[in-house]
Amino acid sequence: METPDRMYDVVIVGAGPGGLSAGLHLARHGLDVIVLEEHDAIGTPVHCTGILAREAFDEFDLSRESILNELTTARFLSPAGREVFYRSGAAEAVVIDRALFDGRLAEQAQRAGARLVRGVRAAAMRCDVDAVTVDVTGQRPLRARAGVLACGGKYALHRQLGFGLPSLFLHTAQCELPAARPQDVELHFGRDIAPKGFAWAVPVWRDDRPYVRVGVMCETDAPRYFRRMVERLRLVWGIQVEAGCRPRQKILPLTAISRTYANRLLVVGDAAGLVKPTTGGGIYYSLLSAKLAADVLRAALDRDDLSSAMLAEYERRWRARLGAELNAQLSLRTLAQQMSDGDIEKLFDLARTDGVMPIVRRTASFNRHRKLILALFKHPPARQILFRSLAF
Repeated sequence: METPDRMYDVVIVGAGPGGLSAGLHLARHGLDVIVLEEHDAIGTPVHCTGILAREAFDEFDLSRESILNELTTARFLSPAGREVFYRSGAAEAVVIDRALFDGRLAEQAQRAGARLVRGVRAAAMRCDVDAVTVDVTGQRPLRARAGVLACGGKYALHRQLGFGLPSLFLHTAQCELPAARPQDVELHFGRDIAPKGFAWAVPVWRDDRPYVRVGVMCETDAPRYFRRMVERLRLVWGIQVEAGCRPRQKILPLTAISRTYANRLLVVGDAAGLVKPTTGGGIYYSLLSAKLAADVLRAALDRDDLSSAMLAEYERRWRARLGAELNAQLSLRTLAQQMSDGDIEKLFDLARTDGVMPIVRRTASFNRHRKLILALFKHPPARQILFRSLAF
């Protein structure tokens, strides 16, 4: 793969949205970039639900070819099956084909000049005074002036490089199945449904054929709760269970690592723990952190100063953009994980009778939850329910 003396400007480990986006932005500025992906195909296997805010396509100049359908409605279901319905004023979010989304991003990065190598694994990574070195399975080691970790929720390289790990994880399992009778987006809550998390059903349309992405995010044993969820939905959605599906499993970080920079190194996206603590969504944060990382790296490479002090600017920038949002979401996540089913039922009663839904409609945003969370914390009845668990 390499000549022994070649030195890249940047080596990126991982070709998901974060790694590809970082590679794209760096290559557009004429830097010599290589992106390593352990799988043979970009965008597979698919672990995420593939819901992305519409605004991301304009903000990051993304191809819209991967959009499958828009989302404007959602049904929230309590442990007892009581329902709260939500309709947005406009389609803030869309469902994407993740394999196609990642594939188009890879094409953009390659057209810009980034080199993409598939089917290789970064077995080890180390940093010395003048380079980052990556030991690649079956190939010569490669060297670069700087490195970006965009390896998702895999943390072996973090340990080698002295980075910390996220402090909070949940387990997920998801599969896409044919569905004869597609419904609104559904979010299900309860200890028997998805302990400390929630379960979901998202309608998907491919070539005018209906499917549903069924998934769970929970404390443990995600495949078991996934099977329960499929059975719960089967008749209403017309799910063709006989089609068979082994759910894709993933360990999902819900807190950022303690430090996302070091000498010659930056960490982006899921690898940095930059995921929405409320929903587990990570595509937008991956794209944003990759752009910020690329901007900081470009300036550092221009100055030939890749010190930790120089690269700390990356963390200052993402914290300025996301810090308050992540803190608010984590506060709600911490409270929600301690709520009993009875507390959840009371919150649903409140949503149905006490004017909470107007607050939701006024403050809700797909990418930004802080305004809604703070409004709920200030609403006395909601606050009483949410903070009840802290008294025990």
